[in-house]
Amino acid sequence: MQMRILIVEDEAEISRFLRLELKYEGYEIEVASDGRTGLELALNEGFDLILLDVLLPELNGIEVLRRLRREKHTPVIMLTARDTVADKVTGLDTGANDYITKPFHIEELLARIRAITRTGSYEAVDSSVIKIGDLTLDTVQRLVTRNGKNIALTKTQYDLLEYLMRNRNVVITKEQILNKVWGYDFFGDSNVVEVYIRYVRTKIGDTNSDKIIETVRGVGYVIREKA
Repeated sequence: MQMRILIVEDEAEISRFLRLELKYEGYEIEVASDGRTGLELALNEGFDLILLDVLLPELNGIEVLRRLRREKHTPVIMLTARDTVADKVTGLDTGANDYITKPFHIEELLARIRAITRTGSYEAVDSSVIKIGDLTLDTVQRLVTRNGKNIALTKTQYDLLEYLMRNRNVVITKEQILNKVWGYDFFGDSNVVEVYIRYVRTKIGDTNSDKIIETVRGVGYVIREKA
């Protein structure tokens, strides 16, 4: 079954480009050129992913996202020329799954789409309790347990583990982890990710014989569900 993507974009050239590229990749595409139409389509039709511009006529993208999140948890990637940290934080805090600024390379957008949709189970992304094997993460209580035993994590350690568990079976790059966990304005050494991965592995008892967090050499990390 083809994956359905809704593009909400008022710039005709960008919209046409995205439609052609994504249809070539095998996606079924619907396009809206203003926020009000986009919201109506998003609420009344079934889409697997929404590409949502911020600066839209009728209704801006942030408001579209805010209203959408009252009823649906369809994955959303924000597309916008506004690249300030405040804009990104607003989009992510409102409920966006990812944020990409214009101009962008289509290869990067396709990679982000694959990262969000590869699991094929969006309910798992929005669940308040995420369970992988004997490791359980309660996002409401911010509580992590393994084999029924509570695990004490710092805020950053918890955020890192939650991000990997929410994106189970998806290889996450160090850059993606830095942007999501430390923020887009973080300018420190990317080795901080490796350090915190070690911290988390130690806390959850991630031994070589029972590895949960896998290292994908030269790329990043992944938590895979065991068959």
